[in-house]
Amino acid sequence: MEQKIDRRAFIKAMGIGAAGITAALLFPQKKSNSCLKNEDHNELNENIRMPKRRLGKTEFEVSLLALGGQGIMEQPKRFSTNPSVNIINRAIDLGVNYIDTSALYGGGLSEKRIGKVMKNRRNEVFLATKTHDRTYDGTLRLAEQSLERLQTDHIDLYQIHNIRLQDDLDTAFSKNGAIRAMERLRNEGVIRFIGITGHRDPDILLRGIKEYPFDTILMSLNAGDIHYKPFQTELLKTAVEKDMGIIAMKVTGKNRLFRDDGLNSMRDALHYVYSFPISTAVVGISAMCEIEQNVKIAKSFRNPLSPERIADIEDLTKHYKEEANWFKIEWY
Repeated sequence: MEQKIDRRAFIKAMGIGAAGITAALLFPQKKSNSCLKNEDHNELNENIRMPKRRLGKTEFEVSLLALGGQGIMEQPKRFSTNPSVNIINRAIDLGVNYIDTSALYGGGLSEKRIGKVMKNRRNEVFLATKTHDRTYDGTLRLAEQSLERLQTDHIDLYQIHNIRLQDDLDTAFSKNGAIRAMERLRNEGVIRFIGITGHRDPDILLRGIKEYPFDTILMSLNAGDIHYKPFQTELLKTAVEKDMGIIAMKVTGKNRLFRDDGLNSMRDALHYVYSFPISTAVVGISAMCEIEQNVKIAKSFRNPLSPERIADIEDLTKHYKEEANWFKIEWY
């Protein structure tokens, strides 16, 4: 209980409320991948501006909602014509200016689809991708492939993908490791910033950001996080102290967070995460209506939830904490 009190005080002390942001009315949805009609019958108001936050020491102002490169972006052919390009364009039109992908998603398919849009709209977004190779030569090869697929000559944020073990850090930080390759790419102007990502073990990520001055961290954060190996305590606190850009992921735990007898509102899921000192939250999309619903949610966020409301949302997931945190348990 003492840990929760300290954590809530920490959140409140950060002062991250986006006061003055105009709100749009929003409805709760039962499942994150459903396209329900707005219960208050209001249409998406495209004239309301997307809230933005500073991406740490990068100083870039990023949209509160970020577009994830998984979901429909990496699916081979779920439809005769994959709607990815239309979804990406729609997200940008609605004010989403942060797009996250990886060379690993769909074996490069996600980057290719995003690249079709970047060919014409590159200057409208902060583009982030990742290397899953821990070595110098492997990372240079992946970066070259990513540039080609993304149809760009530079990447805003290049991240080392899914750090899980101490061996991952040791290899990446070695003389012939990925970090040295990323520094070379940065010196040559191919990338602008260097980030670290992970969703399995907060202690490993904590060691990583203490050992190297990463610009950003992409870390898991959702309404079930506090119940098992939480990322929102020491890791988040240290990232804030280091003025890192903090990007939340696994907001819905790939939809496993939602249950009829637990958390069943995407609005609560996102507003919970937005109440922490993060810069943006990456959410994968499976249909056009989802990007519109999530944009409504981002635009409706005004101030951090109260400590009592945060506790209430966390309590909804307590009885299935393993399912809510499955990505910390399964080898993924």
